[in-house]
Amino acid sequence: MKVTTRFAFCIVFLALALTGCNKQEEAASTKTAEKPAPQAAEKQVKAGFVYVGPVGDGGWTYAHDQGRKAMEKLPFVEPSIFLESVHEGAEATRAITGLVNKGCNLVFTTSFGFMDATLEVAKKHPDTVFMHCSGYKTADNVGTYFGRMYQPRYLSGIIAGKMTKSNVIGYVGAFPIPEVIRGINAFALGVRSVNPKAVVKVVWTQTWFDPGVERDAADSLLDVGADVLTMHQDAPATLQAAEARGAYVIGYNSDMRKFAPNSFLTAPVWNWGALYTKVAAEVKDGTWKSRQIWWGMDKDLVRLAPLSDKVPADVKALVKEKTAAIVAGTLKPFAGPISDQDGKEVVAAGAVIADADLLGMNYFVAGVQGTIPK
Repeated sequence: MKVTTRFAFCIVFLALALTGCNKQEEAASTKTAEKPAPQAAEKQVKAGFVYVGPVGDGGWTYAHDQGRKAMEKLPFVEPSIFLESVHEGAEATRAITGLVNKGCNLVFTTSFGFMDATLEVAKKHPDTVFMHCSGYKTADNVGTYFGRMYQPRYLSGIIAGKMTKSNVIGYVGAFPIPEVIRGINAFALGVRSVNPKAVVKVVWTQTWFDPGVERDAADSLLDVGADVLTMHQDAPATLQAAEARGAYVIGYNSDMRKFAPNSFLTAPVWNWGALYTKVAAEVKDGTWKSRQIWWGMDKDLVRLAPLSDKVPADVKALVKEKTAAIVAGTLKPFAGPISDQDGKEVVAAGAVIADADLLGMNYFVAGVQGTIPK
């Protein structure tokens, strides 16, 4: 009898327990149904950047970093990673590999000297997209990108040609590679289009970023009578030299007027955000394909910084007119006739230098004084 009673009690207790469990499960199920489903993660692109200089250089690397920040505003882009002052060679290879290992599915390498390292790492990581700045080698997962900086260089040359009184204009150049030579030539063509008597003197520094060396080069040009300076360098040292000596100066990479408030005229500048946001969107959408991007002023990748009040109104009007013509495609800075510095015709009248020849340019045009080291 005791056993039967105990058994009956257990059955009743078990039934009550199961009823309670079912009610708890129903309540939990109702709660879950009422709670909104978690949103799918919007941020799907994690980008890494390899910089050749410090982000505080005020020039090349600073401009790239501004583009990185613009890209990060996209809702699907995670906080990016950047590595600054990376040397070419083995250090670059380690830096790029490190970004992939940290989960970057998009890597930008922002200097010509990183080209081979980019290809080497990309071969081992086929699922990562790599974009190399200013190079010419591609692969299935490697594209290249650059801008037609020669367009605003030409416009800045017009300003220099109009502003010089001595007809001697100084140009501080980094390395004698086609990118730099092309910019010098475009600038000189702009100068000579409005002032055929002016010459552009070139001094090489063999460095992208060394303020002391750049300052010495700028001073050497001022010592031989240059009253307008410009440069293809990353530091603002050329601007500071011009400011100290009372010469006009045209910057590069970013709007550097704060370094030469009394001397600054303008600067050909980069707007990397226009390109970085486009590439990130393609990676997110799965539409990215390896290609060589070379955008100009029509895509707003390159432009002139606002002209200072030192530039007369008639010169501003001329530059505005020529800018519109370049954007429209009716003015091409490298249209013939063009002669080299020895007087030999390199582009006939009515012809335009092909992109392939621009990318491999290795001579100076008429009006440039200086040599290209072999």
